Amino acid sequence: MPEPTSPHPQVATWLAHIRALAVDIGPRGSTREGERKGAEYAKTQFEKLGLKPTWEPFKSARSIFQPHLVGSLLMLLAFAIFPLGGRMTAIIATLLSILVLVSELQELGFQDNFYRRILPKGDSQNVHAIVQPASEHRQDLILVGHLDSQRTPLIFRTPGWVKTYDRFTTILFVTFILQVVLYALAIFFPWNWIWYATIPTAICAVLLAALCIQADSTPFTAGANDNATAAGLVLTLAEKFTKDPLQHTRVFAVCTGCEEVQHYGMIDWYKRHRTELKSPRALVFEMLGCAGPAWLTREGIIVPFKADAEMVALIERLARDHPEWGAYETKISGGNTEMADAVRAKVPAITLFGMTREGVAPYWHQTGDTYDKMDPVVMEKTWAVVNAFIQELDK
Repeated sequence: MPEPTSPHPQVATWLAHIRALAVDIGPRGSTREGERKGAEYAKTQFEKLGLKPTWEPFKSARSIFQPHLVGSLLMLLAFAIFPLGGRMTAIIATLLSILVLVSELQELGFQDNFYRRILPKGDSQNVHAIVQPASEHRQDLILVGHLDSQRTPLIFRTPGWVKTYDRFTTILFVTFILQVVLYALAIFFPWNWIWYATIPTAICAVLLAALCIQADSTPFTAGANDNATAAGLVLTLAEKFTKDPLQHTRVFAVCTGCEEVQHYGMIDWYKRHRTELKSPRALVFEMLGCAGPAWLTREGIIVPFKADAEMVALIERLARDHPEWGAYETKISGGNTEMADAVRAKVPAITLFGMTREGVAPYWHQTGDTYDKMDPVVMEKTWAVVNAFIQELDK
C-alpha cells in the first residue's frame, strides 16, 4: 500500500508526526519504553517551536485488564465460600461481592478504588506546552491527544466482537448485582436455592477472567490511528498557533500517557493544573486518521459521560454551514475518551472521534492499526472542522 501523502501543508505535517510515532517508534504500551519515547518526541517537537514544554512524571497502572481479572477472581471466591458455613460464610461472600461491585463501578468511573490500591504501578509521563494568545487572555483551551497504544485482544478483533463484548459487560453487571442481592438476603433467609441462582454469575466471572488473561497476552498495536493521530494533531496545532496565535485563548497542548489504562495521565494533569485554568474548555482527539469527521455526544462503559451542550451546539452549526465536511455526531457505549476526565474536573469538553456513520472505530486495538491506513482526504476534512471550531471558540 502506498505511503499516505497530502498537498495540504498542515495535514502533511500531521502525517509526519503520525509516522514518527507509529513507524519510527512503533508500539507505545502504557508505562513502557515506547510510550516514553513518544513523550520524548513530543517534548522535542515543542522545543523546536520555541515553546517551553513541561514534563510531568506520574505512577500508573500497567494494564486495563488486571483490575477486572482481580474482580472476577474475587466473585468466584465469594461463590466458592458462600455454601461452606451457613450465615458466617454468607456474610463473607456478601462483603466480597459488594467490594467487587463497588470497585468495578469506581474503576469505570475513573475513581480511586480497591484495585488501584493493590495492583502494581509503573512510570509514565505527560508532556504539555502553552501557547499564549495575541491579545487579552480571556479563556483557556486544552487540546488533548494520548501517546500510548493498547494491546490487541480478541474482544476488539472485529466489530462483531466489540458489540458482543459491550453486551456482555451489561449482562456481567446484572449478574454481579444479582449475587450481591441474593447473598445479602441469605444472611437473613437461608434459602437453599440461592447459591444455585448465582451460577450464572460464576460463569460470567470465568468468562471475564479468561478474556482478561487472553488480552494481556497479546502484543501492543503500532497505534497509528489510535492514537498517534491525536498526539500528532496536538503537535500540528501547537505549531499553527505558535506562528498565528489565537486572539484571546491560551492553548494548552497536552500529550498524555496511560490513557489506555483508564486515563491515569489526564487525571494527573487535571489534579496539577485545574486551579490555574481560566474559563477552560477541552477539545479531545481520538482516532482521526481513517473515518469521520465526527463528534461524540456521549460515551462510557456502564458509567455515562456527556459532551458539553454548548460545544455540541457550536459544532452542529458549523457542520450545517459546511456540508462539504460531511461531519456528523456519534456516540460510544463500550469505551471512553479523555472527555470523561474533563467532565469529572468540571471542564466543558467534547471529543472529535473518527468513527464511521455505522458506529465502527477503524482498527481499534487491532494489529492492523498501522500508518499506511491513514486517509489524507478524511484528515483534510477533520483539519477544516478542528480549525473552524477553535476559531469560533476564540471569538
